[in-house]
Amino acid sequence: MDAVTINAKGISVSLDLAVGHIAAMEVEADGRVLTPLHRAPWVGSPRETLPANLPEGTVRLSGDFLCAPFSTSDVEAAPLHGWPANSEWDVVENAAIAGGRRAVFRLRRKVMGATVDKVFTLRDGHPFLYQEHIFLGGSGAISVAHHPMTVMQGGGRLAFSPKRVAVTPPTPLEPDPARGRFMLAYPARADDLTQFPLATGGTTDLTDYRMEDKREDFITLVEADHGGPGWTAVARRAERDLVLVLKNPAELPVTMLWFSNGGRDYAPWSGRHLGVLGIEDGRSAIGHAASLGDNWLKHEGVATAFALAEGRSVSFRHVIGAVPFAEAEAPGIEAARDYLRVRTVDGSQKDVPFDGDFLRIGRSVPA
Repeated sequence: MDAVTINAKGISVSLDLAVGHIAAMEVEADGRVLTPLHRAPWVGSPRETLPANLPEGTVRLSGDFLCAPFSTSDVEAAPLHGWPANSEWDVVENAAIAGGRRAVFRLRRKVMGATVDKVFTLRDGHPFLYQEHIFLGGSGAISVAHHPMTVMQGGGRLAFSPKRVAVTPPTPLEPDPARGRFMLAYPARADDLTQFPLATGGTTDLTDYRMEDKREDFITLVEADHGGPGWTAVARRAERDLVLVLKNPAELPVTMLWFSNGGRDYAPWSGRHLGVLGIEDGRSAIGHAASLGDNWLKHEGVATAFALAEGRSVSFRHVIGAVPFAEAEAPGIEAARDYLRVRTVDGSQKDVPFDGDFLRIGRSVPA
């Protein structure tokens, strides 16, 4: 069995058990079926047509997955983004619950000696996937991130919970013009997301995803202290919907954005990976060793790993959803106990069913 699908009223989610990626997510609303998550155009191609050294997580690149560690696995040997994003998971539980469904998956491999569980919960009438990852036992420390990807046919607008600063790494993802291209300045930082430095001079608005900007860019946003959930909202123009991603900032203090819009010319990307935005909420620097060492985020007072120990469990939660939305600008978000309020720029609002207790804002989080 390569995939398992779970359903609740108005929503379904499929997990690719070969690599732990969400292969599909569908939300039924207002007579439409919304598909908020991306699946790479080469997924399903014969393996021999793809580069031989491609990690399985890239071969089957889809939806969302757990990175543990995030980026380079240079402490414990593993492919890019670790074994949770590249190897097999088993179904431990798949059962109906009151008003929905719950499934538990377990990674066959261990990460830093820890057993890793993935828990999916769907609730009838809620347009959200509620996720939790649990590390049981182990030793040392692990950096983590979710890796949800959405895709736009006509670009879109982005909005965020308050961020303290936006920072690019020392070097771009594609520094060689023979292989790809980028737009942002590296390294650079700004506290205004609408005025981020460009490599060619001047600034750009990070909240405006334009299809004409062919580039591969990566930037880290640090959550500000605001007392609520962290969130990203993507108003997709052509799709006429709003993709929503939420987190507990105490667990996942950074949001890393991956702009992938025809910015890589080599296989399997080949200029065809278009309109993709990764919204990578994490507790991480770039790379496992960097996350455990002295990094710029620690100097900003931001945790970049979870400590593991025998007899101890570490967990973090995350939410992905979508609702119909035809406005030109991304809205503001307000979370309450049993609904999520979407506020548009013209002052109108819409309340969406939401489990406001799930993210457990304000709870103590282990280092």
